[in-house]
Amino acid sequence: MNRRRADLIVGLLVVVVLVVGGALTVQAYQQQRVLGGMGTMMGGSMATVHGTNPLWYALGTLLVAAIVGVLYLTVRDSLGVSGGSDQFPREPIGSDGRTLDSQAADESSKRTQNPEEQPRERVLDLLPEDERRILEPVLTSPGITQIELRDRSDFSKSKVSQTVSELEKRGLLYREQQGRTYRIYPSESLSQDE
Repeated sequence: MNRRRADLIVGLLVVVVLVVGGALTVQAYQQQRVLGGMGTMMGGSMATVHGTNPLWYALGTLLVAAIVGVLYLTVRDSLGVSGGSDQFPREPIGSDGRTLDSQAADESSKRTQNPEEQPRERVLDLLPEDERRILEPVLTSPGITQIELRDRSDFSKSKVSQTVSELEKRGLLYREQQGRTYRIYPSESLSQDE
């Protein structure tokens, strides 16, 4: 049996224990209320004679669910992961023997060690999502028109115009009029080679 199937079976077992225990707790509580009401009519307490306290059912349910969970977790690592679609995929390994994810993380940390060397990434990290969606195409395609920018960002014409104006005020880009539209360029500090 593989881990995923075992996780599913044990999870379902815990859910069944909790549901059955909850039902027994509710039933014992209702029975106690009925017997308690009958006892006051008869001048004594029948609840002390009949029925189990619902608290015991609730505690027992939690205890059984906890025991099942703890026992499973102790033996879970010994379960093998057998083939088929349930097998966890292995991470691709690069030529140096490290996983590709660890190589990418190393390169990412190298790039972010000195933020002044990477002004584009630094600015993009600090901008809100809507401004980033406008500035990224300008950085990758300097001279893009506002119409092309609207198409790439999926914003309305007014949203693009407003956001471009805000970014222009901050000195992150500038625009030059060309006919009835504008061509937008990154500022000098952002357009320098990295």
